[in-house]
This record gives sequence, structure tokens and C-alpha cells, in this order.
Amino acid sequence: MTDKYIGLISGTSMDAIDAVLVDFATGKPELIASYSHPLTDLICEELTVLHRPGNNEIEQMAMLDVQLGRLFAQASLNLISQANCEPKDIVAIGSHGQTIRHMPDSDYPTTLQIGDPNIIAEQTGITTIADFRRRDMAAGGQGAPLVPAFHAQVFQHATKERVIINLGGIANITVLPADTSKPVTGFDTGPANGLMDTWISKHTASSFDQDGQWAASGKVQNELLTQMLADNYFDLPAPKSTGKEYFNASWLERYDLTQFKPEDVQSTLCELTVESVYQAIQSHSQDAEEIFLCGGGAHNSELCQRLQKRFSPISVSSTTEAGIDPDWVEAMCFAWLARQTMQQLPGNLPSVTGANREVILGGIYWGSKSLN
Repeated sequence: MTDKYIGLISGTSMDAIDAVLVDFATGKPELIASYSHPLTDLICEELTVLHRPGNNEIEQMAMLDVQLGRLFAQASLNLISQANCEPKDIVAIGSHGQTIRHMPDSDYPTTLQIGDPNIIAEQTGITTIADFRRRDMAAGGQGAPLVPAFHAQVFQHATKERVIINLGGIANITVLPADTSKPVTGFDTGPANGLMDTWISKHTASSFDQDGQWAASGKVQNELLTQMLADNYFDLPAPKSTGKEYFNASWLERYDLTQFKPEDVQSTLCELTVESVYQAIQSHSQDAEEIFLCGGGAHNSELCQRLQKRFSPISVSSTTEAGIDPDWVEAMCFAWLARQTMQQLPGNLPSVTGANREVILGGIYWGSKSLN
């Protein structure tokens, strides 16, 4: 019997839809194929606008919901073709969608991801699970981060405490104690690539800082860094989560950046990521022996070198060293979460999200092949 699942995610960096085909037949997730489907500049611009209240936003959201649903479906079909499979070979698709609002601490806590799963299920014929975060919120949790549960499945070590740092638009950490009687913990530490992407897009023709070269050309402005680290979010206790609704261009406008060279601001934003991650791990993992990096930031050599220097003598390396390519960890998580849902198993970790209990995540949108 097949035990293959697809995982889909468009992260906070909004650079592409990541799609993976994962086989769970042996009990351990095996990455069979991966595919990255780029998002157009226009869609990225429209998504960026939707992160903040504006005119006609409900209609804009509805149109993007459909567009992204079609793109997620096409990414799935392209992945299946690339892997020489057929839709009937896939049990289900787990689609995270694209987050446009995440407000866990409001009077009415909510989170919203778009990319219509009805369209994905209809166009692929494959059962699709989506809307993973809101059930955790309904149980009193932050709805994020969800990846620590998957990290615990694939990265926990019998004798060494490990920390996984996911460097997307936002950074989050997972602390994996060697002693399994201790809870797994994790939370969003703050910005990773998001603010750096925003700043370089404003000042150059690039949408991201290749290898951190622009940050490397600048000088960290320590007074500015201290001001940024004084933001209340960094002092909030876990569980906590955040997103581009908070750490965005408007956040940067709080500071007088005109007095600095643009490359110095970029270097300072890189250091902000390093220092906020460092302080979070210092507070929550005194016994860390190994640190592994995943997400797009794992390819930013300047960021990685600074992290290695800051955490020395603790080993800092890519999750490749732990068996999974850093580009596909998060998408694999949503394949795993889809499997958990289909098997009626919980997908959240209350020790991470703050939920009052474990819950089965997501809504199920049955595919046509499931009805035959």
C-alpha cells in the first residue's frame, strides 16, 4: 500500500512554492523528489500589500486565494510528473498555504493562510489537507511554529541536545533534548531573511542578498543594533510567534536609517538575526551540543559564518549533516502533518505552541480519486 505524501509551502520569504514528495513506507520520511515553483514579482507585490490593512483587501485576498490555489496545484502536478508518479500513487497533499495575517496575541487570536485547497484537490484529484494552524489556536495555542514536531521526529538524538534553527523570512528554533522525558520547545525568535530582503529590495535591483555579500560589505552599527534588540518582541516569554505583519518595512521605519550607509544597515540587520537567535538559544538551551540550520538562510554564507562565530565552540552546520537538505525540511514537515491528520494523530506540540492539548490539525478536502 502506498504511503507517499506531498508537502507544499510558500514561506514568509515569498520567493517560491516548495513542493516535496515524501515516502513514509519505512516509517522514516524519505525525500523522493522536490520541486520549486517560482512566484511572479506581481504576486509577491500583491501579497506584500496584503500583510497590512488596506483598501479593497478582501477582494484582493479572494483573487490571490484562487491564483495561489492554482499555482499550488500546478506545483503538485509538476512534482508528480518529475517523480514519474501518478496522482493515484499519492495518499494526500499537505498544503501550508501563504500566510497573510498571523495575530495570535490579539483579542480574537487568528491566523490566515491562502491558496484555496478546494482548487488543489479538484485539479490534482488528490485529497488535500490545509488550514493547519487554526485548530491549534482554537486549543489556546499560538498556531506556530508547527515544524518543531517534525524536527523531533527526524532530528532528535539519543545522547546529544540539538537545536534546529529555521532561517526563513522569520527565524524559529527547536530545542531537542537528548532526554526524551523533557519536552521539546521552540518558538519564533524574530526576523531571519525577511528584513534583509526588504532592505536590499529597496536599495538595489536584487530581491535578496546573495551569500550575504552586501551585508559583508557593510559595518555593523552597534547603537542601531541595540535599539532594534530593545523591541518588546525579543523579551516576550515563549510560547510566541510572529511574522511579516510585524517585522516588515513599517518596522524599519521606526528607526532613523538615513544617517547610515545602506550596506551598514544591511550588515546590522544580519547581526540582528544572529543576536536575537543567539539570545533565544542561550535562554532556552544551556546544554546544546549541536546546532543545525535549515531554510533559505542556510545558504547565506555571511549569516552562517556569523552564527558559527557567535556560537563557537558549539558545532553549527546545515541539516544536510543530519540527513535532510535544508531547502526541503519545512515542506517535508507539511507532508508529515498531512499524514498525521489522515491517520487521526495530533500534529502540534503544546510545549511549543502553548495549546492546552494535542489536537489533530487541518481540514480535509477529499480528492476525486478518493471517491472512486
